[in-house]
Parts: sequence; structure tokens; C-alpha cells
Amino acid sequence: MTERVFIIQPVMSDKAQVLHEEAVSLIESAGASYAGSSFQTIREIHPATFIGEGKLAEIAGMLEEGETILFNGDLSPSQTLNISKALGDRKVIDRTTLILDIFALRAASSEGKLQVELAQYKYLYPRLRGKGSALSRLGGGIGTRGPGESKLESDRRHIRARIRSLELKLRETAKRRTLLGQRRKKEGVRTVALVGYTNTGKSTLLNALTGADVFVKDALFATLDPTARTFEIEGVPFLLVDTVGFLQDLPTSLIEAFKSTLESALSCDLALIVCDASAEWELQRKVTLDTLQELGFSSPYLVVMNKCDLLSDGRLPKDCVEISAKRGDGLEELKKRIFSAFSEELIPVSLFVPYREMADYAPLRPLLFERETVYTDDGAQIRAIVPTIYADRIRRFLPPQ
Repeated sequence: MTERVFIIQPVMSDKAQVLHEEAVSLIESAGASYAGSSFQTIREIHPATFIGEGKLAEIAGMLEEGETILFNGDLSPSQTLNISKALGDRKVIDRTTLILDIFALRAASSEGKLQVELAQYKYLYPRLRGKGSALSRLGGGIGTRGPGESKLESDRRHIRARIRSLELKLRETAKRRTLLGQRRKKEGVRTVALVGYTNTGKSTLLNALTGADVFVKDALFATLDPTARTFEIEGVPFLLVDTVGFLQDLPTSLIEAFKSTLESALSCDLALIVCDASAEWELQRKVTLDTLQELGFSSPYLVVMNKCDLLSDGRLPKDCVEISAKRGDGLEELKKRIFSAFSEELIPVSLFVPYREMADYAPLRPLLFERETVYTDDGAQIRAIVPTIYADRIRRFLPPQ
């Protein structure tokens, strides 16, 4: 039977409506169904129940049997228990619990599963007191995937040891990732990272540019683990990396938990900030850039407006690249903009290599990206892209100015 979730939406700013719409999508992404909502204007946070006992009594009369309560914000352990008690011992989850549940559902790689488990333990550890018996009565559903309730009821010392073990494993994984990144830099592999709000079409764009067949779904956090594929522009190979999406008010603890996954974006040569042109793209761009800057991001980036085929008013930021990854519109322009971002380190040249000097040119060929070769009576005319670090080594083959 599908779990039905009723939303308590605190109204504390003008972002409440957007947060509510995201919550509905999150519920559906978790495999549950949306049962209804109650918007509650909050002027002062009630320390025991966040919204006050009177408002909870009103909400209790709106609920149907068996509904789970999503408080679309962050609750303390005591607030969670007090709200549950006020609503007839119903299961109560907050926004972070819901997102963690989706992460547990989506994680496929061993690293992703480790990160999810660590984030869940760290979040649930201070909430163990009293939570175990409440959830045991209510059964499974959202908030019970991942470590599992039986583990959460085991002693705290075991959980602390498990947290230390997970942190150690993830540090080892991060070391391997750093070494791999350093090797790519040394080998001259240029990395382009797809970053942005969740469900803006990053995986669809990766498929369109690389010809890959990465899982695509119209759901929040459909892609959790990073995916890397190669593609070429003007004969030059690039590594395109798809990363976990961001969300408004994504808790800092979750960002930290997936910091190692996001390192591919933080250390990239160029980031593509992908936004949904048909939705709240200003919010999406701001959330993405703010989150990246929190993590120390400093790479150059392009703003890519996807789903432009669904756009009605055409109001988009200057210097963005307008595309439709699903239809293929604007992809050639995007490739040109990506290539031009590397113009200072990739130089197009025309070379002439006399036949008598072919043996001298042969060791240089792996350093270049040859685009066209025409053989004449005296030698080879070669159009190529040369990384600036190798420019001096091929200077002898440049035609006289």
C-alpha cells in the first residue's frame, strides 16, 4: 500500500510556496503519495512544537487515518516527538529525513551508499531516544530505509563505532578520487562538470553530448552518484561529469555528506550551471552558486538554460547558453562556448612537416589533436589543436609569418 503523506508547511518567508511544491515532488520521488497540506504562518517558533499546540489541534482534525506527517522544515528530536504525540502518535518526519530517504533509494555505487548511511546515522543518532518504539509501532515507509530501525535501536556505542568506520572508508575513497583527479590533470584531461538544481535535465544533457545512456527520470534526485563520460569538440576529448543536484534549503549536513562526490565539480576546469528555463531559474542559479561557493568553488562556469522549448516569455540572463537537451536544440552553440572557454590553453594551428622530418614529428603527434592531414609532394599539411604547454615544441613546423 502506498504511503500517504500530509504536509505541514511553515510560512516564514516568501519561499514557502516554492518549498511546498518541492516537498510534493520529493514525496513522489520517495514513492509515496501526497495527501494534503496545511500552511501555517509562523511569527515566533514554539520551542516545544514549532507551530504551537493550538494549530496542531486544528491540523489533527484535518487528517485521515494512517497518514504520515511531513513537517517541511527541520525539527529538533523533542519537537518531532511532541508533534507526533499531539497528532495521535502518528509518524512525523521532517524535510531532511525525507531527502535522506530518497538518497537511500537512489544510491547505487558503494561510495554513494556509504555516504547515505553516514549522513543518516549522523542525523538520526541524536534522535534515537524514543524514536525506535514510535517507528516500530508505525511500520516501514519513509525514514526507515538505509541503516534500518533495528540498527537504530542498538546501543549508541555501536553506532558511534559505525560512524567512525564509515568516515574512515570515505576518507580512503576521497584519497583515491584525489589521486585520480591529479592523474587526469597530469595527462591533460579537461573536465567539464554538470552542476545545478535537481531535475533540470543534467543527465539528459550528458546523454545528448556524449551519446551515453545514463538513467533519466522526471524526479528529484533521480541521479545521486556521479557519472563521467567522454566527448569530443574539434577533435579534443573532454570528460563530462554529472553530479548530484541541489535543492533550496538543502541542509548543510547533507551537503557535507556528499562533499567528496561534489569534488569532481569543485576541481573541474569548467562548470556548466544547468537551470530549467521554464521554471524558477533565478532561484535555481542562486541556490547552485551559493552552495558551490560554500564548498570553496572557484572554477569558471557557463550558465546553461535547458528546456528552452518550454519557455513562454523568453526572459533569460545575458550570456547564458539556451538549449533543449531533449530535442538537441542549441547543443552546437554550447560546444562552441565550451571550447572557447579553453581558448587560452588550446591553440588551433596549421603545420607543415617535410617528409625528411617525419621522424622528428612522430613523438609530438600524441601531444596534439590532429583534425586534418593533407599530403603534398614535399610533406604533410596538418591542421591541429595544440595545448599551449606544447606550443614551443611544434614551433619549428609552423609556416613562416
